[in-house]
This record gives sequence, C-alpha cells and structure tokens, in this order.
Amino acid sequence: MAKPSKTAKTERQRLIDETLKKQKSAEKRRGNAIVAGAVVIALVIIGIAAVPPLLGSFKEAAYADTPINEIGAKASVCQKPIEKAGKDVGTHVEQPQTVDYDTAPPAFGAHWNVAGVAPASFREKFYDADDRPPLEALVHNLEHGYTIMWYDETIADNTGKLAQVKAIARKYKDSGDNQNFRNKFIAAPWTDDDEGGKKFPKGQHVAFTHWKGDSATSTGVWQYCSDVSGQALVSFTDTYPYTDAPEATVP
Repeated sequence: MAKPSKTAKTERQRLIDETLKKQKSAEKRRGNAIVAGAVVIALVIIGIAAVPPLLGSFKEAAYADTPINEIGAKASVCQKPIEKAGKDVGTHVEQPQTVDYDTAPPAFGAHWNVAGVAPASFREKFYDADDRPPLEALVHNLEHGYTIMWYDETIADNTGKLAQVKAIARKYKDSGDNQNFRNKFIAAPWTDDDEGGKKFPKGQHVAFTHWKGDSATSTGVWQYCSDVSGQALVSFTDTYPYTDAPEATVP
C-alpha cells in the first residue's frame, strides 16, 4: 500500500485542527450560555426579592403629605385604653441581664441603663425585627415619656400596612440635631420570640404603650388595635403626652 503523501498528511491535520477548533468554540458558547442563563436567573431572583421593599417604599412615599391622623384606619379599630398600676421607676438591671415582663408588650418595669443603648436613640423612630433594641432598652424609653407603637408579624408581613407604620414613624423624625420631645415616639415589632411567645389579644395586631406617673406612683397604659390607625395614635398621645412620664425631661 502506498504511503500517504506529505500533502495528504498536512490536509488531514488541518481538518483535525479545524474540527478541534470548532468543538472548542461550541463548548465555549455552551459555557457562556450556561453562565448567561445563571446570571439571568440570579437577576430574576434578586428582582423578585426586591419587589416588596420597592413597593413598600412607593406606598410609604404616598403618605408624605398626609397628616398622621389620616394614615391607616379609623380609631374605631382600637379598643379602649387599659391602665394598670406600674412599678420599678428608676429600677435598673445590669446589661445583659434580661427582665421577665408580664404583658405583651411591656408598658413599665425594670430596665437597662446604658449610655447609647438604653434608652434607645431619640433619632431612630422605626425598627424592624432585625434591628430592634432589646425590650430592656425600650422600657427605659417608656420611662422617659415615649409612646411605642408595637406591630406584630401580621402587620410586618403586609407591605401596605408596614408602609403605614413607617410613614407614621417618619412624621416623628426630627431634622438635623433638633430634639423636640413631642417626637418621643418609636415604632417597633413584637415578634414570636418576645417573652416566650406572649401575644397580643386575639385579633389585635398593633399596641400603643406609655408609662406615666412619678417615682412614687406610676401607671402603665396599653391600647390594642386590630389595624394601623394614625387617628387612634394621635388621640392616645394627646391623652398620654410625654410630659406625664416619670422622667419626661430627658431624651
């Protein structure tokens, strides 16, 4: 049998090289397609995750020019305020010692006294489950005259309702370094992890709390609501202003 010529060998090698080159190009295109597909899927997932916060921001912004008493439901969604004899004005426990509060949420009691921690910052008006200060810090805010609007997970999981809570909280936020004590307000979540799972009364998803009185005699106040109501909140803070608290003259 005749040996293949040098020209035939060269042609065959060229064909092999071209075939290998085409295979590599095809593999590269497949790899790029896989990467592109993964990127698209990731962007879709990120986009879906970003939708609720964006919707919430738009809904919150819609209340920019709305007075507090016109945000949310009418005051009729709230029960009558409840008052109960308070205790532990000026009673401090060492951080991180916890306090067992009898009610959900607390309106008075022993608390921490740590600069920059307890009471929580005057400047922050809204917290979610990820950044909310411990109860022992927020009770100190109550002692200083704050009204706290607590919202449960039913509200937290509803984009529209949570936007109302945020919009109300924003109304109390001071600009610059100003500290208007009439803005002693905090909106904070009440979660299933609080106080061993203690819950609001059945059907109630929002609670206002306030601590009034002095070192000798004090009273805790609660008002529970089935929905967010700026109208009820305004009425509550008018009835129980920061000035009637045990330590109203400090932030």
